[in-house]
Amino acid sequence: MHHLIPYIKKYRLETVCAPLFKMLEACFDLAVPIVVAKIIKQGIQRGDTHYIITRFALLIAMAILGLACTVFAQYFAAKASVGTATGLRRQLLEKVQSLSFTELDKIGTSTLITRMTSDINQVQNGANMFLRLFLRSPFIVFGAMIMAFTINPQIALIFVVAIIVMFVIVFGIMFITAPMYKSVQKNLDDVTGATRENLGGVRVIRAFGREEIQNEKFTKINSSLANAQIKVGKVAALMNPLTYVAVNTVIILILWIGAKKVDGGILLSADIIALINYIGQILVELVKLANLVILLGKSISGMGRIGQILDTESSMTFDGTSAGLDCDEIIRFDNVSLRYAGAGAESLSDISFSVRKGETVGIIGGTGSGKSSLVRLVPRFYDATGGEIYLKGVPIKSLSKNAVLSSVAIVDQKPRLFSGTIRSNMLWGKSDASDEEIWRALETAQAAEFVRAKPDGLDEKVTQGGSNLSGGQKQRLTIARALLAGTDILILDDSTSALDYATDAALRKAIKALPENITVMIVSQRAGSIAYADKILVLDDGKLVGNGKHEKLLDSCSVYKEIYESQFGTEESK
Repeated sequence: MHHLIPYIKKYRLETVCAPLFKMLEACFDLAVPIVVAKIIKQGIQRGDTHYIITRFALLIAMAILGLACTVFAQYFAAKASVGTATGLRRQLLEKVQSLSFTELDKIGTSTLITRMTSDINQVQNGANMFLRLFLRSPFIVFGAMIMAFTINPQIALIFVVAIIVMFVIVFGIMFITAPMYKSVQKNLDDVTGATRENLGGVRVIRAFGREEIQNEKFTKINSSLANAQIKVGKVAALMNPLTYVAVNTVIILILWIGAKKVDGGILLSADIIALINYIGQILVELVKLANLVILLGKSISGMGRIGQILDTESSMTFDGTSAGLDCDEIIRFDNVSLRYAGAGAESLSDISFSVRKGETVGIIGGTGSGKSSLVRLVPRFYDATGGEIYLKGVPIKSLSKNAVLSSVAIVDQKPRLFSGTIRSNMLWGKSDASDEEIWRALETAQAAEFVRAKPDGLDEKVTQGGSNLSGGQKQRLTIARALLAGTDILILDDSTSALDYATDAALRKAIKALPENITVMIVSQRAGSIAYADKILVLDDGKLVGNGKHEKLLDSCSVYKEIYESQFGTEESK
């Protein structure tokens, strides 16, 4: 809950005014049974029409004032709860952005989505209802009990017992359901994850005719959520009937005891009506309190799950202030190893090589050989679990975050574009880039031709994920975006797989013509795409088994020779 307090403090006025206005409304509600009783005693029984009309006008005025208090209370409660949820959501997003890939892999995308949406909505609703009812409901309950004592202390004792019993019911059910709501939210994570997986892979599911199997899998996960919700719902559903039984029992006792007192002249019928009204108010408020308790249980559970993320510390810190040196050797790996969190075997083992400024480095190997793992260490997406990585002549861990990110641009295997326009996506690379710079980057990435063919050119709309573009178009746009960043190191992680050979060759030629101070690392499955590189790194099962030029590797590295011959044949390698 300590994460919630700073935001509540920002809305001190709202968090004070909302319950205060509700308290004022409650005061008017508590006065209504007394006014009604006086109308019966002094107006109806005496036939005083003027008294009845004036008191009725008083009731109307109290209702109008109560409505005004309710409107103000609702406004302040909504402002505070929505503002708090907005701040929490922003803080959660900032926290997620600060976590390393290791923590993000552990937590999972579906869990983060659930906590960013469902859990924060639960906290918002809980905060809203809490500000509106946490003073009003107890005030009405105990206020009605005190008013009952002013009418008849003996009957008021029944109120005391009833309130104790109903509090036991309410908080007992809350104690039981609180851990059950945590289980419901965990199952919701699973449903969100399955939904995200199915929607993301819908084309693959249809291509392989896996609809029925995926439906069965989703049904099983969804049923687990439904069963958890039904289980907690059955317990929570006991709240209303149990409280109604308690209240109706009290009403019967009041009528029974009150009837005897009316016959004995101790009480008037108007007093009995006032007592019944008060027990009705207690019933309504306790039902509200019961629902508030259930909602608070959900909110507390959601806040706990949000707090888990906010309390997670990144395993990667950027405490360094060094900007690197202006040296010829721009990248060096010294006996570097990498093991992902939760993985048994190492993804990379004892990797050592160096890259000079301006060199083009090709990286090749079989599926699962560790190519992507290697290049992800250069922009420090992950920290090496063994050995040392040097960037611009200094250990990469001693560099500031800005120094690393301003030195390395990476184009991932899966191209990622954001909703907006082609121009807005390009400006991710350089926020103040001119149209001339953008077109130059597009020319190099072989994307200018199809962008010019678009009706709106650079202002052509891009849907979420770039779904209105082909795979090759998306890859070329992401390459152009990385080129626009103007970094010292450009990494292309198998980012030309959707390009035809002619476009791929033109792109390689354009990249080769880049200024000599730009270092390029190309991960590719095609030996022909990296044959021209100044240096080729050959990986096999996480180990570096070859390092050199194309001709040298054909003679000295069996793994590289096997890959090349499988693509071009034996004669081409001679």
